[in-house]
Amino acid sequence: QVQLVESGGGLVQAGGSLRLSCAASGSIFNINVMGWYRQAPGKERELVATITSGGSTNYGDSVKGRFTISRDNIQNTVYLQMNSLKPEDTAVYYCNADIRVHYALGYLDSWGQGTQVTVSS
Repeated sequence: QVQLVESGGGLVQAGGSLRLSCAASGSIFNINVMGWYRQAPGKERELVATITSGGSTNYGDSVKGRFTISRDNIQNTVYLQMNSLKPEDTAVYYCNADIRVHYALGYLDSWGQGTQVTVSS
């Protein structure tokens, strides 16, 4: 059983900052890509950022230069530092990870429960 638990969401004024965390727990052999996605009301889920186990990153166009993703491979945790927040960043943010529970098995696409980020104007 693998679980992703997010924390750090909340309400912030435009221009402010928030830091999200997501910890993976359970029977984990290794984790490949970890990332963050978000979904605003009435919109499709979109990529925010991803990071490989080797530290290579990828960002959605709307957050480049403002958000930074990082991870701790020992703690199986991924972070998202969000600066210069805008009202359009308001969404539920979901943690995602490709997790292998055994060396002989493939990667499982795992999701957290989501954390709300609200940016007021």
